[in-house]
Amino acid sequence: LHAVLRKASAATEYCFIILQAVIACTMPLFFADLYLMGVSRGAITMLLPTLFAALGVLRMFAHAAVITDKCSRVPSLINSLSFGAGTESERQRTVDYIVSSAAGFYVCDVRLNTGLALKFVYGWCVVAFGLATHLFTSDVA
Repeated sequence: LHAVLRKASAATEYCFIILQAVIACTMPLFFADLYLMGVSRGAITMLLPTLFAALGVLRMFAHAAVITDKCSRVPSLINSLSFGAGTESERQRTVDYIVSSAAGFYVCDVRLNTGLALKFVYGWCVVAFGLATHLFTSDVA
């Protein structure tokens, strides 16, 4: 499992990084377009595909993080199973091997988990909120 996840992670990590960078650049431009076009029904309708693409990439990011979280629960599952008398040491070695292999989804040798994904989303929400606040309150002052 570890080798399959590492191979899949290595094959997709550059695409993953590029998609995240595109979304990181797209969201400020989304708010700039919304500001320039005005908040009207036509403007929002024109900008919906951008929003759906961003949500799709964020969903992909979250699903990749869930893979790592599921892999981290496998040792406790195996440890809870009973394979008969005298197999405790083999089971413990198997659990230790799984824990030390640290299976999961990796991007540039960084293990992607839900905590990291949420930090990314929170950070960009703060940037988007700050940009939207600045853009939409500059007309009032």
